[in-house]
Amino acid sequence: MGLYLGDGHLVVGRVPVLRVFCADVWPDLIAACEGAMRAVMATSVQRVQKRGCVAVQSYGTHWPCLFPQHGPGKKHERPIVLADWQRTIVEAHPGDFLRGLFHSDGCRTSNRVTVRGKKYVYPRYMFVNESTDIMGLCQWALDLLGIAWRMNRRNSLSVARREAVAALDRHVGPKS
Repeated sequence: MGLYLGDGHLVVGRVPVLRVFCADVWPDLIAACEGAMRAVMATSVQRVQKRGCVAVQSYGTHWPCLFPQHGPGKKHERPIVLADWQRTIVEAHPGDFLRGLFHSDGCRTSNRVTVRGKKYVYPRYMFVNESTDIMGLCQWALDLLGIAWRMNRRNSLSVARREAVAALDRHVGPKS
């Protein structure tokens, strides 16, 4: 769900196709995306090589049932609301949902600051998304896990407290 909300889309035609785009530099993420599609519904998953990324895709008549958030236009220009049954799943597995969100539209980085001439370096997570609805879902999932976060811009969320980063490390893990 998190990967779909970040880097995926659903094309509803004669047979709907779910596509999630993953950068070539993250082969384990590509494999995890393919594995998730197979585990949920797909009997067949294809990898379509693009310039610098792979489109992991699967055709299936029931993808629109699993992702009722699909619709015309960009995700940040339309409402993104979880169905009640999706909310129940995210409430039971917020870490898995966050893993998808952060692996698509987030990163773990070293933040470097200088305070009164002294340099500090510490890890932090960043999540950037233009959709206020998707940002709200990320905030909600972090709250479910008791992970402190703050907005550093209107479209950017930061997790920087030591204990919060450690908690997110346990749920998100490295993107590889």
